[in-house]
Amino acid sequence: MRPFTLGAVAYDPKVVTIWEGFGNWFGEQGFDFDYVLYSGYEAQAEAHLTGHVDVTWDSPLAWVRTRRLAAAAGRTARSIAMRDTDQDLTSVVLVRADADIADVGALRGGTVAVGAVDSPQATLLPLAHLAGLGLDPDSDVTVLRHDVMVTKHGDHIGGERDAVVALVEGRADAACIIDGNQLLFAREGTVDADALRILTRTAPYDHCTMTVLDGTESGVVDRFIELLLGMSFDDPEVRPLLELEGLREWRPGRTSGYDQLEAAVDRLGFYGPDGRILAAGAPR
Repeated sequence: MRPFTLGAVAYDPKVVTIWEGFGNWFGEQGFDFDYVLYSGYEAQAEAHLTGHVDVTWDSPLAWVRTRRLAAAAGRTARSIAMRDTDQDLTSVVLVRADADIADVGALRGGTVAVGAVDSPQATLLPLAHLAGLGLDPDSDVTVLRHDVMVTKHGDHIGGERDAVVALVEGRADAACIIDGNQLLFAREGTVDADALRILTRTAPYDHCTMTVLDGTESGVVDRFIELLLGMSFDDPEVRPLLELEGLREWRPGRTSGYDQLEAAVDRLGFYGPDGRILAAGAPR
């Protein structure tokens, strides 16, 4: 019998350090664990449906696709755990502080810089938000994409940094990023702290989740959840791994925070109801 196997995407070299460390810790708890790394979330979602792995560490967009692929196959996907830092995030649309742009309507005819085509936080969610405010990304503005590490679903900051640089350099009138990166880009010197201001902000949403499908042995899944939720930030063995993964504690999974992204995926035509990839420029 194989170990309980997790699928994760290799968006950064630290991913190996994280899951090697977690795997060693699981072993010390008597839990037989392994992991498989994928080059992108689309391949990971498809592998999950075919049973190559038992659980996937999913981006929010990967959750949407996995849920849709599973439903189309008559199956059910379940969010079992997420980081404390995955909950109640927002994306922002930035403009230059000195720009004569008082509302979203003033962007009509201008250029909006975004992240990669498959970035929930820097493309799909903010563009759908602008559309909800009456600014059609297909006709009212020019969307300037920064397709860095496509298939990684924005699990990096390269495309967002490039979008902000385009705004600062005057090649765009607005830029879309996840809210926490505004402070990061100022701290690292990409932009002066006072050079940009927030024009509008999305409603809160959730980010990554651990996903399992029906048919996975419930007792093993329950033990995996128990171990995750039991990890302590005060444990000197676990703490460095939690810090690398960007959390202080694991929390039970929830799906209410994905409603906004589900609507954005439909509005912008990224996936079909059955999980097929529809968006131009997205890898198939």
